[in-house]
This record gives sequence, C-alpha cells and structure tokens, in this order.
Amino acid sequence: MTPRKNRLLALIGFPLLLAAIFVPVAIFWRDIWRLFTSGEELRAWVASQGAAAPLVFIAVQALQVIVFVIPGEVPQIAGGWLFGTWLGVLYSAFGILLGSSVSFFLARLLGVPFVHALFPKKQVSKIEKLLVSPRSAIVFFLLFVIPGIPKDILCYVAGLSPMRFVFFAGLSFLGRLPGIVGSAVIGNAAAGERWLLVGIIGGAAVILFVIGFLLRDPIVKFIARFSGSRTEKNPPTLP
Repeated sequence: MTPRKNRLLALIGFPLLLAAIFVPVAIFWRDIWRLFTSGEELRAWVASQGAAAPLVFIAVQALQVIVFVIPGEVPQIAGGWLFGTWLGVLYSAFGILLGSSVSFFLARLLGVPFVHALFPKKQVSKIEKLLVSPRSAIVFFLLFVIPGIPKDILCYVAGLSPMRFVFFAGLSFLGRLPGIVGSAVIGNAAAGERWLLVGIIGGAAVILFVIGFLLRDPIVKFIARFSGSRTEKNPPTLP
C-alpha cells in the first residue's frame, strides 16, 4: 500500500473505527462499567453463556485491552473463579494477547493520527523513543512487567515502532503473565473460600501496584537511562 493510500486510510478509517468501538461503549457505559467492575455480575453473565462461556470470556478480555478505559483486573480474577487457575490463565492470556494484537495492528495500519487521537502526542513520542532504543526489547518487557504502569498504550505505540509483531506478542505475553497468574489464583482461591490465600496474594498485588504507581516516573526515568535512549534529559512520564 502506498503512503498516500495509508494517509487516506488513516484519515477516513480511524474516525469510523473510533465511532464503531467507542460510540456503543459510550451509549452502554453504565452497563459495561458495572459488568467490568463487579466480579459477581461478570461471573454470572459469562456463566450464563453456557458452552460458549470460554469464547465470551476471551472476547471480554480482548475488549478491555482494545477499549483501554475499561478496567481489566476484575475479568482476570473472574476467570480464575469460573474456570479454575490454569484454564483461567489460558483464557485470560489468549484474550489479552488477542486484544493487544488488535491494538498493535490498528496502530500499524492507521498510523500516527489514530494513536494521537487516543493518547497525548508528547506521551506517545517519548514512549516511541524508548522502543527504538538500543535495548528496546528489554525496555518493552520491563514496562509490561512492572505493576502500576499503564499497559494498553504500549500496545498501540508498539504498532508505530519498528518492532516485529512476533517480538511484541512474546514480550507482552511474558510481561503480563505474572499478573494474569496471580489474578487467576486469587479468583480460584476465592471460589474455594480460601480467604487466607486470597488475602496474601491480593495484599501483595496491591502493595506492588501502589509502589509501581507511586514510583512510576522514577522507574521510567531509570529505564530510559538503562535503555541508552536520548530521553534521559527529558524522560517520559506516564499518566
């Protein structure tokens, strides 16, 4: 596809895509928010789908990545409750990888105007610099694995970078896997009323998230210095 056709596709395609994804979300926002923030309602709704429940759950996980304003922690815990630890991990990982891949290819197909419509230009630019640094693969993995750092923007920005999809998929999967496993274990433990295990793992997860959230700017500055990129004097900050 020629650059001119790419620009035309971006100019025409991304507003239509944004409308197709976000208009229904805006219309049904209250129902969607209640579903994604209430583990009980989400579990009941997914379980009511019968034999299609795994496919519905995978679609839910993909949606919460693509529509990045939707919280993702509750579905991951619900997966462990509904399907057990290992099937919960499998379905969550597959759904999240699917959603991440869609985000990656949307950004690669529709380009910079599309990503800038979703995220601040300055933030996108600084993350892009990290992803083209000499140690971009390690940087990308660290940004995914550290709790408290927004993950979904990384999928879109990676689509703008020279990173090959196979590396993106592998690194994002490995980076997110500890969180997915921990959430599934919490959900499965809660289903079995093993509240001590829920408290230990849930408490540790909350502590790690809070530390990562509060220290995210120093962490990203350290990663920028480690990466050898040219952002050290003006390192990226995440929202």
